[in-house]
Amino acid sequence: MKLSVINMQEVLALIEQKKQEYAQLPLFDFMQNKTINPRQRLAWAPCAAHFIMNFGELNKYFLRVEPTSDPIQTLINRHTYEDDHHWLWFLEDLKNLELDRSLKFTDALKFLWSEETKNARWLNYQLYRYSSQATPIQKIIVIEVTEATGNIMFSTAAEIGKEIKAITQKPCRYFADFHLDVETGHTTGASGIEGILQHIQLSEVTRQEALELVENLFTAFTQFTNELLVYAETHKIEQQLKAAEILEQAF
Repeated sequence: MKLSVINMQEVLALIEQKKQEYAQLPLFDFMQNKTINPRQRLAWAPCAAHFIMNFGELNKYFLRVEPTSDPIQTLINRHTYEDDHHWLWFLEDLKNLELDRSLKFTDALKFLWSEETKNARWLNYQLYRYSSQATPIQKIIVIEVTEATGNIMFSTAAEIGKEIKAITQKPCRYFADFHLDVETGHTTGASGIEGILQHIQLSEVTRQEALELVENLFTAFTQFTNELLVYAETHKIEQQLKAAEILEQAF
């Protein structure tokens, strides 16, 4: 029996739909609430560390395949080289936001593998799962979903970064226009993948698998993002800084 074919545009349309739904999550209302201290609106940053620090690994060891003769994989490879080092900017911002003070290494490890950060870890595991042994098309979907959620997050965070710089005179790089501009400048559309995707035809079976992948990834990103809000609302930055100062003075 001959399988029907469906253009990849249907998958991309679902990603756009889910992106708009993702943008309505409560975290982004919290981040845009200017009655809250701007540093508090990024208080979730430590909770995101497991995901952010593993993102480079995802690009290096799961999405990238070299050597390759596949034109789509070649574009994916190029994309991974642009995305595998952003964690360095994250570490800079943690210092400038004073979110890395007076925490023992063992305490940091306990936190990264705690209940508070379980959805960050789960997101990583899902991304690894769906990227390992994946076809180039499946990897494209992983990238497209990650780019879509990242665009919402970074466009919101960049505005907070501006506020923090105006107050502290310390620039952010991860939570800033700098990062947003880099992301916007190397989106899959800009690197040529979008043009190729528009001409890809999927069998009905592959189409269904692709749509399910989009749904599953957005579910994982949503759980992760909701976890960030809980952390930001329950961990007061000023209290943590005062406690750190007292501890530092004691020694």
